[in-house]
Amino acid sequence: MKLFPQNMPAFAALFMFMIAESPTSVAAKGFLVERRGSIRGSLDASSFERELNTALGEALGSGGSADLERRLAEVQQRLAPIWSTLPKNGAGNLERRSLRYLVHRHFSRQSALQIRGFEPSRPANASGWGSDDILAQRVPAFVEAFLESNHKLERGFNLGDAARVVATIEQLIFDFEGSVLQKVYEDQRKPLSRSLSRQGMEQLLESYMVRWMLGEDEEGIRALSKDPKLLRESIPHWDQIVSFANGQAKALDYRRQQSPAAALAAGEARPGHNALAPKYSFEDVHGVVGGITKSFASFWDSECRSMKASLVEMDTHHTGRVPLSKFYSHGLDSEWRFGESEEYLRDLGALDETSWRGKQVIIPNYIQATSNCIISAQHYLVCCVNDCDGVLDEIESQIGSPSAEPIQILAVMGNMSAHGSSLDEDHAPQLEGSLTSQLELIASAHGGQVPLHGRLFAQWLHYAFPRECPFPHKTGAVAALTPMEYGERYIAS
Repeated sequence: MKLFPQNMPAFAALFMFMIAESPTSVAAKGFLVERRGSIRGSLDASSFERELNTALGEALGSGGSADLERRLAEVQQRLAPIWSTLPKNGAGNLERRSLRYLVHRHFSRQSALQIRGFEPSRPANASGWGSDDILAQRVPAFVEAFLESNHKLERGFNLGDAARVVATIEQLIFDFEGSVLQKVYEDQRKPLSRSLSRQGMEQLLESYMVRWMLGEDEEGIRALSKDPKLLRESIPHWDQIVSFANGQAKALDYRRQQSPAAALAAGEARPGHNALAPKYSFEDVHGVVGGITKSFASFWDSECRSMKASLVEMDTHHTGRVPLSKFYSHGLDSEWRFGESEEYLRDLGALDETSWRGKQVIIPNYIQATSNCIISAQHYLVCCVNDCDGVLDEIESQIGSPSAEPIQILAVMGNMSAHGSSLDEDHAPQLEGSLTSQLELIASAHGGQVPLHGRLFAQWLHYAFPRECPFPHKTGAVAALTPMEYGERYIAS
């Protein structure tokens, strides 16, 4: 059986597997049952909060109000640095568009996840949250009662509200992983109640990685599972991927050995499943695959760095752009990279057609494009780490407010520390001259202050860090589609 056309690069063929929709979760029953009745606008504020917390507690499967409060407090702490720099309404809350951006930035920073429905390029629906995003699909009652309630639309969303949204999405992702894992148990005819040995868990993890990466392509899963040689040819660095997954299992063993009390408190150990009795329940394996989702982008980062290094080598003018002809000529010599069609590059927002030098590929936009996301699940994608997040993090932490005077921003930029290998140390931004003038022009149009999360400042960051910060296209101008979602025209002929 021939899985790939001969003229299709190996990794492009991998996408043929990856984009299929993943199975619906059976573990998240609380999410799949709509709450009866609507609380769109009839309740006062205190009643609304009580109803919402009750619904959220059911959805998150919390052990009690104290557990829910602790979990939400942890999320709020993670969100606080970005929250402090986002523009607020008169009540000190966020509008819906800013809430979407906050959620997107959070998952991008934490795990390089792109949550479907929360992409920055996606137009905000004025009349609804969006019928095809993860929340609307899986928790319609939560969307109706909270995100689209008159109470919230009129007053906006506070930090606690943002934490509720993030915590709910985190739980939905975890439940999705559980449904994929359950399918792997079924494939191997293992009862969910059976405790596994270390070897048994490693066998499960290898099968899980195949199913997680290929989605619902059952024919592809069967073919690759039966043919290890084809599996290694089809998925780049497969042996390293398996080692990474097993490393997550070793991390669980390490926590059990080094901190048995903490592991017990976290539910990672119990009688018969601990450092002295290396057995693993379904819940243990579920926790391991949850760690895989959160850390896979960091593991895959070396591949993204290699791809970026190839593009930077072709960027002889240090503009963060590569001539389209060079892009394709390099692609002819590589195994699977740089094969997207010109039309697909344009719709991804990775093609600059305004330069006198001709058509050019924008390096950070290309790296962040969905064509380079290694995992394409039903509700999220695992993509390359966004180098600009590090730049924004430092600016946000130093400024701590939604806007700042140009002199403040320039001072932060002048003292900015190197973010590992993400920033181009050999070509640091020359802040004097045009960059300073452009920043002052932005401020002059906003009462002497530069909005940190406006499109103009994002453009300024792109020209200051052309290899790290993507060019911000207008909302709705970019299609966040995987190759299979885009169709046959995704690959250059």
